[in-house]
Amino acid sequence: MKRFWLVLLSLGLVMAFSVTALAVDVKFSGEYYAQGMYLDKTNVIDESDGSDPSTAFFFQRFRLGTDFIVSPCLKLVTRVDIMERTWEPDTAANYGAAADDARNVDWDIAYIDYTSPIGLFQVGYLEDYTWGTVWGNRTTGPTTGQIKYFVPIGPVTMVFAYAKEEENNLSIQGGYQAEDVDFDSYRVGPIFKFKSDAAAGEAGILFVYNNVNQYRVLPFNPQAGSVPFKQDMYLFMPYFKAKVGPVAMQGEINYAIGKRDFETNLVDDRDINSLTAWFDADANFGMFSVGGSLAYVMGQDPKEEDIQDALTGGRDWNPCLIMGNNNMFYSWIGPIGGAVATTTATPFKNSVDGELNNVIFGQIRGSVTPIPELTAGMSISMAQADEDFGGDSDKGFEVDLTGTYKITNNLSYMLGLGYYFTGDFYKGTTDADLDDDYVVLNKLTLSF
Repeated sequence: MKRFWLVLLSLGLVMAFSVTALAVDVKFSGEYYAQGMYLDKTNVIDESDGSDPSTAFFFQRFRLGTDFIVSPCLKLVTRVDIMERTWEPDTAANYGAAADDARNVDWDIAYIDYTSPIGLFQVGYLEDYTWGTVWGNRTTGPTTGQIKYFVPIGPVTMVFAYAKEEENNLSIQGGYQAEDVDFDSYRVGPIFKFKSDAAAGEAGILFVYNNVNQYRVLPFNPQAGSVPFKQDMYLFMPYFKAKVGPVAMQGEINYAIGKRDFETNLVDDRDINSLTAWFDADANFGMFSVGGSLAYVMGQDPKEEDIQDALTGGRDWNPCLIMGNNNMFYSWIGPIGGAVATTTATPFKNSVDGELNNVIFGQIRGSVTPIPELTAGMSISMAQADEDFGGDSDKGFEVDLTGTYKITNNLSYMLGLGYYFTGDFYKGTTDADLDDDYVVLNKLTLSF
C-alpha cells in the first residue's frame, strides 16, 4: 500500500509540474550584428621599426534574451551571447578547446523577477552597475550575482541591492586557505519621478559601500600581490534626467571616499578621494538634432597621497569612434599604445582605449534625417588630461562622421569614419613623434 501511495504521489507531482511547465509563456528578444573595421594605427607613437601597424578584421555577436513568464508577476529572465567572435576558422588549434567553447556560448544573465505585494525582487546573475544614466555604468562588463529589491513609497522608489563582486571562500576555491577575502557591494538609494505640463523626468542618488578584501595578505591567496591591502570605499552617485520641450538633458556625479589599508609596513595607508561628472543634452527639431556632452574624470596627482583615480567613465558610454570607445577598444582591438609614464602612485599607460580616465572632455554633435530611413551625423570631440604627469595635457581632438540607413524596421546598416588628431599627452615625458589615427567601420544590425 505504501508503494501504491508513493507511486500515486510521484505521478501527481509529475502531472502538477507538467501542467505548470505547459502554462509558461516564452518571450524572445535579441540582436545580431556583424561589423567590419579598419584601424590605421595600433600605436600612435611614430615607429620606424614598423611596430605601429594597422589592423582590419570582421567581428560579430548574437545576443539572445529569453523571458520565461510563469505568471504576470513572476518570470525567469535570461540572456546569452552566442558566437561572439572575430570571423576566422572555428578550430581548437586557433583558440584551444575550452576557449573555443566559450566563444560559441557565453551565458551572462539568469535571474528571477518577482513582483510581490510588497515590491519587486530580482535574484540571480544580473548586469552590474546599472544606476542612473549611462555614465559610470558597466553593463557591458562581467555580470554578477545580486539581490535587488524595489519598493514604491509614494512618488519615490527605494532601491536596495547586494552584489557579490568576488568570492574566494575555501568551499568553492579549493586552492585557497583563507577566509574574509571576498569583495561585497551594498547599495541603497531613492528614485523620484516627476511630470508636469512643462517637464518630465527623474532624479535619484545611490549610496554604495564596497568592502574589498580579495587582495589581503592571507595564506595561499594568489590575488594578494606584492603589496596586499584591504579597502573600504563609499560611493555617492546622484543623477537626473529631464525632458523640457524639445530638449532632453541628463547628468550624473560619482564621488568616492574611503581608505586603502596596506597589510605591510613598507607602504603607508592611503585615503580615497575620487570624482567624476557628466552632463549631456540633445535638442530635437524635426529632421535636425543638435547636442553636446561634458565629462570629467579626476586624474592622479603624483604629489598627492590620496588615491584620486579610483573611478572612470565606465564601460557603457562610447562618445567617439576612437577616443573613449570602450566597446571596440576593450572588447575587440585592445589598447592603442602611447608612451608609458610612471608616477609615484601607479604606473599609467598613456593609451586612448577603453574607459575614459584622467580627462576633461567636451563634445558637440548634430544629425539630420532627410528621410525616415536615413540619419547622418557628425561630432567633434576634444580632450585634455586632468593630470599631465610632467608632459603635455593635450589629448587631442576627434572628428566622427556616421550614416545609418534603416533597411527595414528591424535591419539597419551603419557606416562610420573617425579621425583622431593625437595630442602631445601621448608622448609622456619623451620627445617621440606622434601619428594621427583614423578608423573606418561598417555595421549591419538585426534587432527583434
